[in-house]
Amino acid sequence: MAKYDFKLPDIGEGVVEGEVVTWHVSVGDTVSEDDPIVDVMTDKATVTIPSPTDGTVLSLNGEVGDMVAVGSVLIEFDTDGSAPSVPEDKDESGPVVEEVRVEKEEVPIETEVREAVKLPEVSKPIQIPVPELPTSSSRTVLASPAVRRRAREANIDLASLNGSGPAGRVRHADIDAFVAGGGAVMGAPPVAYSTKKSGISEVKIVGLRRKISEQMVKSAFSIPHFSYFEEVDVTELEALRQALNASRGEDQPKLTYLPFIMLALAKIMPDHPECNGYFYDGDGVVHRHEAVNLGIATQTDRGLFVPVVKNVEAMDVWHAASDLIRVSGAARAGTASLDDLTGSTFTITSLGRDGGLGATPIINHPEMAILGVHKAREMPVVRSGNIVIRRMMNLSSSFDHRVIDGADGAQLVQHLKKMLEHPAMIFM
Repeated sequence: MAKYDFKLPDIGEGVVEGEVVTWHVSVGDTVSEDDPIVDVMTDKATVTIPSPTDGTVLSLNGEVGDMVAVGSVLIEFDTDGSAPSVPEDKDESGPVVEEVRVEKEEVPIETEVREAVKLPEVSKPIQIPVPELPTSSSRTVLASPAVRRRAREANIDLASLNGSGPAGRVRHADIDAFVAGGGAVMGAPPVAYSTKKSGISEVKIVGLRRKISEQMVKSAFSIPHFSYFEEVDVTELEALRQALNASRGEDQPKLTYLPFIMLALAKIMPDHPECNGYFYDGDGVVHRHEAVNLGIATQTDRGLFVPVVKNVEAMDVWHAASDLIRVSGAARAGTASLDDLTGSTFTITSLGRDGGLGATPIINHPEMAILGVHKAREMPVVRSGNIVIRRMMNLSSSFDHRVIDGADGAQLVQHLKKMLEHPAMIFM
C-alpha cells in the first residue's frame, strides 16, 4: 500500500485557512484524478478541490464546518504507488484548485470560527398532565354567552359535549358537529388538540450561512442604525410601467418597479452624497463615491447574496433592468463573478410579493444606508377631500447614524418619493 497525504493548497491570495463546506467523498471511496473531493470556503469564495491522484480514500481530516489550515493534511489516499511526485523546490500544496462560485462581497472577518451552540439534551419528552373532564352534567362547562344561548335554544346539554377549544371550551363548531351527528355525543377533540410533539433537531451553522451570520452581527453591533418609513403613491409610475411594457421590443426585458427606483436613486444621489459610499471604522474616514453602484439583495437556495449593478447613473431604464436580471440571475445560479458581487455603495432589498408593511433592514457593512421596498397595493386614500383608490408602496430605510443625521436620511427618502410619484422627473 502506498500512502499519499494531500495537503490543503493555497486557495487564494492571503488565505491561511478554509472552512470545510461539503465532502464529495467518503472513506473507502475510489477516486480518479481530477474528481471533486471537497468544497472549501474562504472569506471570498467557495472552491471545489479536485483529487490530485487515482486512489482509495483512507481518511478525511475535518468535519463539515471545521477550519483547516493551508498546508495541513486534508485527505489521505492509498495510491498503490501512483501518487503524484512533488518537486523538492516547491511547496507540497497540491494542484491549483478550480473556483466554481463566489459567494458575496464581504469585508474580511477576523473572528475565529465559533463552536455551534449545543442545546441541552433532553432524556425524555416533558409530559404535561391534562386533567380529565368529568362526564357528569354537573361539571363546569367553558363556553361563550352566544354558544350557551344557542345550546339553550336548541335544548342541548353543553355538559354532554367535549369542547374542541382551549381547556375544553365548547365552540359553535362543536354544536354543529353534535347536530350533524344526530345528537350523538362527540368523541375526543380533534387531533390538532391531542397530538403533542417533542422532537428537537440541531442544525450546524456552516459555510455561507455562517458568513451571513457573522456579517449581520458585525453590521448590527458596529453600526448604530436609525430607520425611517414612508409611503409612496406609485399610481402614475404603474401607468408608465404598463405603457413601457406594452411597447417594449423583443430584446427588452419586462420592467418591474426596481429599475425605476434604481434610476431615481442615481438621479438624486449627487444631492445626498453622504448616503453613497463607505465608512470604515478603523480609519475614521467616510469614502463618498460619485458612481452609484447599487447592491440588490437576492435570496437564493444557498442563502442571501448581494450582486451589484454598477454605474447606474449612466444607464437608461432598459439597461438597468437588463443588468439587474443578469446579476441577480447569476447569483441564483451560482455563476456570479467576483466583480458581480463586489463594489456596492448603496443596497436595495425588496421582498416582492411578500413585501409586508415595514421592516428595519440591516445595513450592508461598510455601506452607510439601505432601502427596503415593499409590495405595491391598491388602497383608499384621501385626495382633495375625496376618498379615491390609489396604488401605494411602503419604503423602509436604515442609515448609519454615526455619519448620517436623521434629517439627511429623511431628505433622501422624501426626494426619492417625489421622483417616484412624478416619474417623468426621473428622465429629465
